[in-house]
Amino acid sequence: MAETPYKISIPDALLERLHKKLELSTLPDELENSGWDYGVPLADIQRLVARWTNGYDWRHHEALLNTELPQFTRPISVDGHGTLAIHYVHQRSEVVGAIPLLFVHGWPGSFLEARKIVPLLTQKSVDHPSFHVVALGLPGFGFSEGASKSGFNIAQHAEIGNNLMLALGYNEYVAQGGDWGHVITRKIAQVYGGKHCKAWHTNTVMGDPPEGFALDTLTDKEKEGLARAEVFFKTGGAYVQQQATQPQTLGYALADSPVGLLAWIYDRLATWADNYPWDDDEVLTWISIYWFSRAGPIGSLRIYFEAISRGDGLAGSGAPPEIPLGLSHFPNDLVVVPKSWSRKLGNVVFDGDHDGGGHFAAYEKPVELVDDIRRMFGRNGPAFGVVPGLSGY
Repeated sequence: MAETPYKISIPDALLERLHKKLELSTLPDELENSGWDYGVPLADIQRLVARWTNGYDWRHHEALLNTELPQFTRPISVDGHGTLAIHYVHQRSEVVGAIPLLFVHGWPGSFLEARKIVPLLTQKSVDHPSFHVVALGLPGFGFSEGASKSGFNIAQHAEIGNNLMLALGYNEYVAQGGDWGHVITRKIAQVYGGKHCKAWHTNTVMGDPPEGFALDTLTDKEKEGLARAEVFFKTGGAYVQQQATQPQTLGYALADSPVGLLAWIYDRLATWADNYPWDDDEVLTWISIYWFSRAGPIGSLRIYFEAISRGDGLAGSGAPPEIPLGLSHFPNDLVVVPKSWSRKLGNVVFDGDHDGGGHFAAYEKPVELVDDIRRMFGRNGPAFGVVPGLSGY
């Protein structure tokens, strides 16, 4: 079946219900001078709730998204799980020989993460390659239908992404992703690499220590990165255990309380980004997509349970993919490992180093991320011409 154009159009009744819930919300107290020590400060939530209740115009932001991003839905089949209605952004370049690129977001993101890079990647220029961009809305996230039974793991997400590209006529393509997008594009590279997926790029740079590793072989910057990762796992990683073990229990709170959903996700937006100047309306648009999502907020949590409690975990499993891999290193991401470790991720042909940037690279540092992708696939780049007949120019 052909793709169906999609416009976000939240029913008035759901908007009215949201405002009623916000008006009836009850907030906890807060200890004096506690700042972020105990979690999101009360003042931040009070300000955001006030704005969400009176002042934030969802219809305005809904219209902007519909104008900026060409959106579609399409039924995509996945083995053992039937057919799911998948929502995605599909922006073609004017360049005939543009390279098809599949962008995969993570949690707590959505297709919205691609908002800033889509117009950059599709630009026509004699100085850099151009891409046809497909930003996949993962099943259970945003306006994509979620799985109806258990066992929908990373392999199934990868199958959805590959099948979508094939359905769009992109039999050969490249992929990019961070966070869960990293795990899913890694699986795509493993399973469909060579035949369909010709190269992949990620801004979530992980990896295990090489054999014989010694701490004194690291630079001071690399030691700082490992220390940062250690602090994150000790003080900020509890959400992983909660979502990986009891997503249903947490789901009741997030499905019923917009304030609970706001606090749960705003905590990550504020602390995972690298001093990104979040505007209140940016935050509320991000949260609203979760609140109005087709599967409800719980739909996005289940990937943790399936992948961590029953699957291969955050790092995945199996032999590293053999197709070309590009890495973008942003120093204030959650996990920052030495390059000697990240080299174990696969056939690394490109490294892009940056002075700033956190977990949401496509949103925080779109120009820098796109520049890395262009250099990787452009003329004189290590992955130039990986998609036969499509140079990007």
